[in-house]
Amino acid sequence: MSDPAIFDRYARYTSLKFDRPHPRVMRVTFNSPLKMGAMTPDMHREVSEVWKDLEADDTVNAIIITGDGKTFSAGGDLNHEIKLVTDYEMRMQAMREARSLVYGMINCPKPIVSGIRGWAVGAGIACALLADVSIASKDAKFMDGHTKIGVTAGDHAVIIWPLLVGMAKAKYYLMCCEQLDGAEAERLGLVSLALDDDKVEAETIRVASKFADGAQGALRWTKHCLNNWIRMAGPSFDASLAMEFIGFAGPEGKEGMEAFLGKRPTQFPQDTVAGL
Repeated sequence: MSDPAIFDRYARYTSLKFDRPHPRVMRVTFNSPLKMGAMTPDMHREVSEVWKDLEADDTVNAIIITGDGKTFSAGGDLNHEIKLVTDYEMRMQAMREARSLVYGMINCPKPIVSGIRGWAVGAGIACALLADVSIASKDAKFMDGHTKIGVTAGDHAVIIWPLLVGMAKAKYYLMCCEQLDGAEAERLGLVSLALDDDKVEAETIRVASKFADGAQGALRWTKHCLNNWIRMAGPSFDASLAMEFIGFAGPEGKEGMEAFLGKRPTQFPQDTVAGL
């Protein structure tokens, strides 16, 4: 369902696709040319900005965020992100975008439903888990890989993982960079639901449509109040984000990204002064 006039506000987006599976539900689909739906710089910027446009769109009551086909998003493109090691302006721009993405989803008053298939990593897993209702394929793959490439788990993890799965599990998955599938993510409470892969799309539409047809004030105020629990972790998130981007400019970040891109084991320096 579409109305060209309604979509004028979204015309500037080139890395996101928009459609309406319900008259008052906007579905936002990652449209990446990269493997596993990895985010180009343009896509990362657009995902950080789209929430204000969706909030301002009076024709939208609920939002779906999903990937194209059988993938969600494998997060940032390290071929681009390695440039952050030496480019201060680019590093600060990426940090601002990461912050806007997280707070944009938290503060958007409209209910957000994520439909997760395939890999969700980095900025992708941020969009998956910060949704108000997250619906994953049992075979979906989740991982926060920040410490694996030598930077702090900063772009969403500190603000939401401990609240969803508890501190012990959050430390295990974030510090060890262990992956988990959708079924395990549901068992731990990391996602709302885990379903067979072929049922994920229909369920995201059903839940978002229920939100769209519901009492808008009651739903939005409930989201706002519940998200105060998340906002209380804001100072910890801000610190983690700053430390992540400090790390991009340090020897561990450089080595981690070079090793990943070179498909070799990391050899993190052991003779440098640690950050704390």
